[in-house]
Amino acid sequence: QVQLVESGGGLVQAGGSLTLSCAASGSIFSLNAVGWYRQAPGKQRELVAGITRGGNTNYADSVKGRLTISRDNAKNTAYLQMNSLKPEDTGVYYCNADIRRTVLGAPYNSWGQGTQVTVSS
Repeated sequence: QVQLVESGGGLVQAGGSLTLSCAASGSIFSLNAVGWYRQAPGKQRELVAGITRGGNTNYADSVKGRLTISRDNAKNTAYLQMNSLKPEDTGVYYCNADIRRTVLGAPYNSWGQGTQVTVSS
C-alpha cells in the first residue's frame, strides 16, 4: 500500500522555524482530510493541526498563531509551517490522512513514520 512520508524535522533553537512536509510514497488519486499529530516523550499522541480537502483548518490551542497547516492538492502534499518554536514543541510529528489510490478506489487511513522535531532552549 502507498503510505505517507513525513520530512523536514530537525534540531532548532527556541524561536526558530521548521517546515514539515507530508506526501504519499507513490502515485495516488487524492488525500482527504490531513492531520498533523505530535507525540512528546512520555505523552500521548495529540492532534496539533488539521486541514480538510477544501482547506478548512483547525489547531490545538497550544499552537495557534505559531503553526500553520496547508496543502497542495495538485501535489497531494500537506505542510506544517512551524514558527516561534518552543522547547515544549519537541516530539515526533506524524501526519495522518485517508488515501484514495484511484478515482474508484475506497479510501484507507494511513499514518506516516514520523519525523523528529527537537527545540533546544
